[in-house]
Amino acid sequence: MNDVPALYACRITHVRTTPRRYRLRHRTYMWLVDPDHPPRLPLPLRPLARFDPRDHFTGDRPSIRAGLDDFLAGHGVHLDGGRVVMLTHARVLGYVFNPLTLYWCHGPGGEPRCVVAEVHNTYGGRHCYLLRPDGSGTARAEKEFYVSPFFPVDGGYRMRLPRPGELLGLTVHLDGADGRAFTATVRGTRRAATSAALLRLALRHPWSTLAVSAAIRVHGIRLYLRGLPVQPRPGHHTPENAT
Repeated sequence: MNDVPALYACRITHVRTTPRRYRLRHRTYMWLVDPDHPPRLPLPLRPLARFDPRDHFTGDRPSIRAGLDDFLAGHGVHLDGGRVVMLTHARVLGYVFNPLTLYWCHGPGGEPRCVVAEVHNTYGGRHCYLLRPDGSGTARAEKEFYVSPFFPVDGGYRMRLPRPGELLGLTVHLDGADGRAFTATVRGTRRAATSAALLRLALRHPWSTLAVSAAIRVHGIRLYLRGLPVQPRPGHHTPENAT
């Protein structure tokens, strides 16, 4: 399990199939880290990768791991000190936007216990799903959080979330009453988390998470101009009541 920290150069694809087919693609990079032992970068590179507890769960815990443990305890899950591996975007030059952060959670003997999927929307909200993947890494969950202004909060997710190795391959399907509505994929290739690798990726994808957030908004405007109806946004959700 000595596989962190690591970097993944990623290609992210969003495909909407209803009510109108539309595709969004962008490239970025993500970190695979142990939240108990985040990477310690040389001082000049620290603005390129910060892992801040305020960006996860309730945002008021002293560490990311403490926020995760509180969330799990609220759902009757205890890792008993077991290891966690986290796939996320780091804060870059003071900014971060994390559409999806994943936590692969293990017991003290290394056995898989669960996966937590933490979802952020562009309105500043966040919501967590507690998942129990099967042997293929596939899990299901009812949608409970407003993400896109063009989809209501209904339907269900089917997620394939195998733990990253040399390759990263994640798939999230949203199924509604009329069938498959949306598919997101993340495909990536592992890089050693060296200073040189981080610099190359940061230069290739400057302001990486800001670019992701901007791309989502720009494509949202295009969809609106094409006549897609906007779904009303429900009240605020918090991680404390997320499942």
